[in-house]
Amino acid sequence: MTTTAGEGEELSVPDAKITVRISGKDTGGACELFEVDAPRDEAAPPHRTPWPKVYYVLHGRMTVFLEGELHDLSPGDAIAIPPDALHTFTVHTPSVQFLAFAVGERMGAFFRDLSSNGLDALPRHGVSQ
Repeated sequence: MTTTAGEGEELSVPDAKITVRISGKDTGGACELFEVDAPRDEAAPPHRTPWPKVYYVLHGRMTVFLEGELHDLSPGDAIAIPPDALHTFTVHTPSVQFLAFAVGERMGAFFRDLSSNGLDALPRHGVSQ
């Protein structure tokens, strides 16, 4: 599966625009890759997700709160977020663009549900605050 610039399913979630670059169906459910465009705005409250993920910053600056520690990230920086770790991010530039890589297909299912149904999607996917 190949996607080029401007391709991919676009989803709108409360704090970002998500472009599905590689979906779980393209990898036999092994992993997914998302492009996240987030404006400087109020951050989502710290929360836990049951899947592991990695963020890799492409453009802009953000701080990731992870289990009580702050991590400042700029282009080229990456961070791994273990499953069930308390985390959120804050955007410090007009916007930030980063890749989010997740193992399995749970993150994509969550983003699709969140895009369609808003915050009611959280408990259906094991996301807790």
